Amino acid sequence: MSKKLVIDPITRIEGHGKVVVYLDDNHRVTDARVHVVEFRGFEKFVQGHPFWEAPMLLQRACGICFVSHHLSGAKTLDDMIGVGRRSGSGLTPAAEKMRRLGHFAQMLQSHVTAYFYLVVPEMLFGMDAPPAQRNVLGLIEADPDLVKRVVALRKWGQELIKAVFGKRMHGIHSVPGGVNKNLSAAERDRFLRGEDGLLSIDEVVEFAQDGLKLFHAFHEKHRGTVDGFGVVPALNMCLVGDDGNVDYYHGKIRVVDDAKNIVREFDCHDYLDHISEAVEEWSYMKFPFLKELGREQGSVRVGPLARMNVTKSLPTPLAQAALERFHAYTKGRANNMTLHTNWARTIEVIHAAEVIRDLLLDPDLQSDRLVLTPSPAAWTGEGVGVVEAPRGTLLHHYRANPEGNITFVNLIVSTTQNNEVINRTVRSVADAYLNGQADITEGMMNAIEVGIRAYDPCFSCATHALGQMPLQVSVFDAAGRLIDERLR
Repeated sequence: MSKKLVIDPITRIEGHGKVVVYLDDNHRVTDARVHVVEFRGFEKFVQGHPFWEAPMLLQRACGICFVSHHLSGAKTLDDMIGVGRRSGSGLTPAAEKMRRLGHFAQMLQSHVTAYFYLVVPEMLFGMDAPPAQRNVLGLIEADPDLVKRVVALRKWGQELIKAVFGKRMHGIHSVPGGVNKNLSAAERDRFLRGEDGLLSIDEVVEFAQDGLKLFHAFHEKHRGTVDGFGVVPALNMCLVGDDGNVDYYHGKIRVVDDAKNIVREFDCHDYLDHISEAVEEWSYMKFPFLKELGREQGSVRVGPLARMNVTKSLPTPLAQAALERFHAYTKGRANNMTLHTNWARTIEVIHAAEVIRDLLLDPDLQSDRLVLTPSPAAWTGEGVGVVEAPRGTLLHHYRANPEGNITFVNLIVSTTQNNEVINRTVRSVADAYLNGQADITEGMMNAIEVGIRAYDPCFSCATHALGQMPLQVSVFDAAGRLIDERLR
């Protein structure tokens, strides 16, 4: 006879989910699963809409990583109208750089939010600290100066998103074949100089290094816990450019193993030849894997840790120095230590700040050449777009009829890609913290949530399933009597 331990809901994540840990009579862990219990049918209800609405509609899957959905959708539209890297034409320099600017603005503010608001409380106070302490209010009390810098950095990223997309959330900027506005010289100077109460770009780069310093200090004191927590195997996947280094906006999809050997590399348009998705009856989130290797050997990790494992170098100096130390720690092999995802995330915060600084100094952002308009003959009616979202590789695939109305949508979201490795992490942490324990404390259970939060999962984006969602409708009269019921 087995019993269950339930964490419901998982806290400090985007979306809704629960964890169930199964124990036998000897308190041994027999299984542990992450149940994604919400279902959102974005792939279905966008069908029938004009194709050009997709980036605006599908970005509403999330209030956190909407920029990534917007840009992945925009790249898909480029593909559909015959403008894009596959067609050989590409976008104008101004359009691509504006998209990249908004993309890295989101990378900066999303990572800062996830790291300091959701992860750092356990770093400073411990996994078994009282819940009332291990939160952002506890951080304010413990280190108000740090929190002020974090808030200023996050605000700067949000203001840059607003400048590019028109709003802090769910803006309208990318259009088929380009963008609808550039960055004026006045807007550029506001972010470079730090006007209207904003940080200057030099302060942004300085503050962006706080997270890495904090991680190194924590790691030095708790090396055994950090290194040994949730070590789980998985392949590593991200977009890479022609030089084999990570490209957050465009590239081929590369998958590497523990020795960093290339297992697969393919164009995103060929993803159906390489990726399959398993389903389980206990979750609305699917389980992608490489077809040729099967689910056990072919499941991948995406996101900051995977990207730092795949890339050989980064093009900005501070991030490159941090990456070299990161690579040296595992002597050149891939890093499978779950909590080192937070290390990788802090490197990407620095990289984003440095890339934004370089882009703000690029005069192409003031160009008026923003949109390419192909001939009607270039219309393909189908497109695939991929970007590296903060949480990992994000893929959109659309088809439309000759009238331009959407007939098919498939999304493989970053958190979906990580579903298998997140579940492996939960089982690993449950084994380490709960196995054989007759008395289970809140801190032990929180350790499982710490493992999940390292991935910064977005279950809101990632909930899809095959088949038909069960539905029960019951009708009661004024006296509370059941008078009719329908089941599907």
